[in-house]
Amino acid sequence: MSPLSLILTLAFVLVTMLLSYRHHLKLEKDIFIGTIRTAVQLIAVGYLLHFIFSEGSWLGIGGMILVMITVATLNAAKKGKDMPGVKWRIALTISTAEGVAMLLMLGLHIIPPEPRYIIPISGMIIGNSMVVSGLYLNRMRAEAKARAEEMMVILALGGTSRKAYERTLQHSVKAAMMPSIDGMKTVGLVQLPGMMTGMIVAGANPIDAVLYQILIMYAISGSAAVTATIMGLLSHSLLFNEHHQLKEMGV
Repeated sequence: MSPLSLILTLAFVLVTMLLSYRHHLKLEKDIFIGTIRTAVQLIAVGYLLHFIFSEGSWLGIGGMILVMITVATLNAAKKGKDMPGVKWRIALTISTAEGVAMLLMLGLHIIPPEPRYIIPISGMIIGNSMVVSGLYLNRMRAEAKARAEEMMVILALGGTSRKAYERTLQHSVKAAMMPSIDGMKTVGLVQLPGMMTGMIVAGANPIDAVLYQILIMYAISGSAAVTATIMGLLSHSLLFNEHHQLKEMGV
């Protein structure tokens, strides 16, 4: 893409700002800031990745992944900002999902141990785990609020907090996983995913692009299951105290 073509893409931003202004949405400032941040952040990351790819250092790879996990954790933690300890739970969950995915891909020789494979795929795994973590927290809070009386009855009848938490856990895990599962059902029919599209535009064989996209879809599905499950296991103490009592902030 030429610099002129890149500049012309600002037409999309202009249309968005005009529609916001026309309908009095007052989003023009946010759109402008988002446009500038998108350009600055992606250009900076592009130069950083160019350096890491040329050096091939595992220290650079690890540092990049650590930054991605940190940012993802801070973003997902906004869904549970009033819950003490939610950040370390999310960080551990995302790190585990990323670790399992990379262990399988590298251990089974699915991808080469090279930065140009590890970093982009890690970004997709971490980004998806961030979304799943946020979805889990949102649904867990809603379920806890809706089932507060039900859980207190179970506790009053002698049930454990784990038993009271069981249905909230099931519904929250399912809700967090469904977008990934639905995406697998419609991929290629409703849209061509980003990685596949990028490879095709870059000149890769469409069949090779499809094979890599299948890898990504399966990896994302697996990481979603790992993320939702671990979040469920670690979030029990966000709703209940050590005396098996339902916390007020959870409802």
